[in-house]
Amino acid sequence: MMHMEDAIRATIEIMHAPSDNIKIRGSYNLAGISFSPRDIANEIKKHIPDFTISYKPDFRQAIADSWPKSISDVEAKKDWGWNEKYDLAKLVENMLLNLRALKTA
Repeated sequence: MMHMEDAIRATIEIMHAPSDNIKIRGSYNLAGISFSPRDIANEIKKHIPDFTISYKPDFRQAIADSWPKSISDVEAKKDWGWNEKYDLAKLVENMLLNLRALKTA
């Protein structure tokens, strides 16, 4: 999972990175955060103590299970200083802030 702001920032950062730093001319891997439904539920409970979650994996779980368990973004970090800013806590905080703004709009 990657917050959209991290994805956009990564695109802009690589465009502005000195060309001598860009060693890979095809594409770079970018890693974000990985979490389970339990992880995100626990983080949401820090803000909304009575929050509950229920879920039932569907056919998309098989698609997700076919993906790599992790992605290495070591080259992006080394070559142009990539680093995600949104960890799970910040992602949930931002998500709830924006959901509340929608509710009051």
